[in-house]
Amino acid sequence: MSSEISIKMPRCKGCGICVAFCPKSVLAVDELGKVKVVNANDCIACGQCELRCPDYAIFVDKKVEA
Repeated sequence: MSSEISIKMPRCKGCGICVAFCPKSVLAVDELGKVKVVNANDCIACGQCELRCPDYAIFVDKKVEA
């Protein structure tokens, strides 16, 4: 299964909760204090980032490969 992560930057306050709960270190907080995807290929689409985000700023689109 692959996934695509989208971040609604105006909603992200850079709290880092999604970064802390990602088991594969896919996310990081950048120099501007916002979350960014740094290892997209390592994402296992667990959805922990999406579930934990208090501002509904991150979404994981799970794609089933044929």
